[in-house]
This record gives sequence, structure tokens and C-alpha cells, in this order.
Amino acid sequence: MTKQKIIKVLFVCVHNSARSQMAEAFLNQLAGDRFEAQSAGLEPGTLNPLAVEVMKAAGIDISANRTKSVFDFFKKGNLFDYVITVCDGANAERCPVFPGVTKRVQWSFADPAALGGEWEQRVAATGLIRDEIKAAVVAFITEHPAR
Repeated sequence: MTKQKIIKVLFVCVHNSARSQMAEAFLNQLAGDRFEAQSAGLEPGTLNPLAVEVMKAAGIDISANRTKSVFDFFKKGNLFDYVITVCDGANAERCPVFPGVTKRVQWSFADPAALGGEWEQRVAATGLIRDEIKAAVVAFITEHPAR
């Protein structure tokens, strides 16, 4: 039996504080046997408490995660099969081109940091973004069946 190749995926957003963190967590949880997901930001910030809250509600603890710079991955020469940007298209264009990347994908999700309203309203809206991200990750997994 041939050992299956692990597909390396880097999720990128502006601050690596919410969207890319959620995508990384979902891919590693749902298909960590076939994928190795990491995440990074163009301008790393601090972990968004809204993302921590909604992921906890989904049964995933990301509270100990730290934000990372996409340029650090680039400078180290990290290779990825996919680089998936989860921010708007203008910011996605700022992402460096990684050597060896076989595919670059753009998924656009609203930024939880830009949400207004009371805490409960922002948590609810972030939960919807989380669900959109999970659906995209599930579709990505489905498009890449085990070999």
C-alpha cells in the first residue's frame, strides 16, 4: 500500500487573527490525515476574541494560537501545494508568490474585525462567517479525495 502524500495548505488573510485561523483549524480537524494546514497574515495582529468564541462554540479551541507573518514563511522557503487567501481580492494581491505552489486560490469572506454592533451581534455575525469558512473547507476536502 502506497503512503498518501500530505497536501500542504497555507491560509492567508490580512492579520491572521480570525478567517485564516478558522480555516486552518477546520482543515486540520476535518482532514488532518490528508492535509497539513497552516495560516499567516500580511500584517500579523492579535488573535480576534470573536474567532476564539465562535470556534469554541464549534468545539475547536484556538485560544492558544499565535498570529504569524506570511513573509516569514516565504523567507524560510516553505513550500505549499495551495495558498488560499481568505480576505478580499485587493489584499490577496499583496500575498507573495511562493516557489513550488501548484495552485493559488482566493476565497473572500467578511472580516470579523470590521463588524459593528454589540458583542452578541458581532458573535452571531462571526458565527455566520465561521460557517461559510467551514463550508468552503469541506468543499475543498471533497474536491481532493484520498488517493
